[in-house]
Amino acid sequence: MQSKVILLVEDNPSDIGLTQRAFEQARIGNELVVAQDGQEALDYLFGMGEWAGKGATALPALVLLDLKLPRVDGLEVLKRIRGDARTKRLPVVILTSSGEQQDMAESYDLGANSYIRKPVDFVQFAGAVRQLGLYWLVLNEPPPTE
Repeated sequence: MQSKVILLVEDNPSDIGLTQRAFEQARIGNELVVAQDGQEALDYLFGMGEWAGKGATALPALVLLDLKLPRVDGLEVLKRIRGDARTKRLPVVILTSSGEQQDMAESYDLGANSYIRKPVDFVQFAGAVRQLGLYWLVLNEPPPTE
């Protein structure tokens, strides 16, 4: 059985490294594909740009989406994910340092499945990633495909 891919949409190299280390420590062996801006994430999801050969049918099991991104921000990425029949049921977890009530409200209004504020402390972050992986990759029943 092929490992479920996780798409991490994050522009901060330190946060990318932190997330990769947290996944390793939590023994989450899923492939972690990193998109460093919103446009790259959309290209991956919809099989465009450098991902043109991938096809839009090979979707990740989970998208971890930062909000403050270059080119296309996280809220616009979420809006496009929910606006397309191929990706509208894709689990999207907002993983951001923003604690702004407006960002949280808009994320949920646009269909985010969860909103997690990044802990500053690595031990807390690793614990959050372990719980995230357990829930979204093991316990959660994915939506049926159309």
